[in-house]
Amino acid sequence: QVQLVESGGGLVQPGGSLRLSCAASGSIFSINYMAWYRQTPGAQRELVASIQSGSNPNYSDSVKGRFTISRDNAKNTLYLQMNSLKPEDTDVYYCYANRNGYGYWGQGTQVTVSS
Repeated sequence: QVQLVESGGGLVQPGGSLRLSCAASGSIFSINYMAWYRQTPGAQRELVASIQSGSNPNYSDSVKGRFTISRDNAKNTLYLQMNSLKPEDTDVYYCYANRNGYGYWGQGTQVTVSS
């Protein structure tokens, strides 16, 4: 089992920045794929960014150039640095990890971009 706990969400003005964190615990060895998703109530969960061992990070077109995904293996933590935030970035953000073909989700953290 893998446990994922997100933090760092909140209210920010348009143009501002936030950094989300996802702390992983449990059977975290062999996690070679991690990602951030976001979801608006009533809509499908959308992939925002992903990172995989040995590959470059991937980003959705809507966040490319503004968001940066990174992983600190020593701290077992995944990050999402979000800059130049827009109102349309308002969503619940979820951390995802895949270990040996099994997917795990965090509980989500709310990000609200509003003046």
